[in-house]
Amino acid sequence: MPSLSVFGAQWGDEGKGKIIDLMAGDADIVVRYQGGANAGHTVVVGETQHVLHLIPSGILQGRSINVIANGVAIDPIQLLKEVDELRGQGIAVSPDNLRISSSAHVIFEHHQILDRMSEVWLGEGRIGTTGRGIGPCYADKASRTGLRVSDLMDPERCRTRLRAALAEKNAQIERVYEGKPLALDSQIERYVEVGRKLAPFVCDTGALLRAAYREGRNIVIEGAQGVMLDVDHGTYPYVTSSNTCTLGIPAATGMPPQTVDRAVGIAKAYCTRVGEGPFPSELEGSRGDQLQKIGREFGATTGRPRRCGWFDAVAVRYALELNGADGWILTKLDVLSELDEIEVVVSYRVDGVEVKEYPADRPALEGVEVVTEKRPGWKEDICSARTFGELPQRAVEYVAWLEELVGVGVEMISVGPEREQVLRREG
Repeated sequence: MPSLSVFGAQWGDEGKGKIIDLMAGDADIVVRYQGGANAGHTVVVGETQHVLHLIPSGILQGRSINVIANGVAIDPIQLLKEVDELRGQGIAVSPDNLRISSSAHVIFEHHQILDRMSEVWLGEGRIGTTGRGIGPCYADKASRTGLRVSDLMDPERCRTRLRAALAEKNAQIERVYEGKPLALDSQIERYVEVGRKLAPFVCDTGALLRAAYREGRNIVIEGAQGVMLDVDHGTYPYVTSSNTCTLGIPAATGMPPQTVDRAVGIAKAYCTRVGEGPFPSELEGSRGDQLQKIGREFGATTGRPRRCGWFDAVAVRYALELNGADGWILTKLDVLSELDEIEVVVSYRVDGVEVKEYPADRPALEGVEVVTEKRPGWKEDICSARTFGELPQRAVEYVAWLEELVGVGVEMISVGPEREQVLRREG
């Protein structure tokens, strides 16, 4: 297919980076379309672990053009740092293989300060952000006071607009949060210089993508976070600040809706969540700790421990249906190999009534209880399996069970962190 959307079907951290890296071997273009540097995609190549925050995962294969589209909130300082780190690892990064949308909004230092201060101010009502300035940047975008990458390219316009923005933000930092204001001149000088360094990478990425689609080139569209963190369709208000699902692709890329040819979700064989917010299948105590330890569940961007729970078939079915998924990819199946018994959430109980559909009228999932079913584990190392037929019978039955529960077929299965530890499902 000329274009393929790859999205997270849970609360993020499903292993999208590894899968997109694999798909990038056949892609002409890989597009990141939303989120910011709060997302971290981890890809293991040989003995090297690469953690990407803004640059699409296709950069590691070395054959595709990697696009940061207009829907991404770009921290330009983090982006330049990421470019330098990749080059230091021997990865080629240049305007030939990395393009940045001139219309993407820019995260400034004042966004990050306000993000962190706001969380302290909210106290027990905090959302659990990463403090990377994503939310405040998107808020400025919606209020039409933000600066875009194109503004950084014009020193005079950058000075004028950043001066106006800082007049408001410094007043907020000082008078509301009792913090220290940012020095206007040094901020302007810093970001004008950043704009100069970014200039060679900047273009109209919407025009680039539309032309590529007309030419029949293979395009992989990379999502960040997961569907359950979508600002409209997730567990609001404990969500991110952008549309994480396929519904957001046209606006965030400049690609018409009909050019998204195929959608594939990614979900772990269990479930995790970082930060605050509802998590129906969460395991408390030793069982959750066991999954966290075996799965090495710590955030790629922040290092924060991830909350762990059983696979939630209600949430995943909702995510796949919402995105029109043609198939899905099951990751980290190997993590369950040590368990004697495996549970899966098969339905919710809401106000005493059992339901199998996600209760969208309760976006924060207040008052929801889970109903689980159990199956025996396989207690066998599966990391060396390279075909579906090499998996233990109980692992095969577990995969089939999940397919039945969510109503969509599994296309690939990951049994370890490296590129070659992915099984392609025959048929």
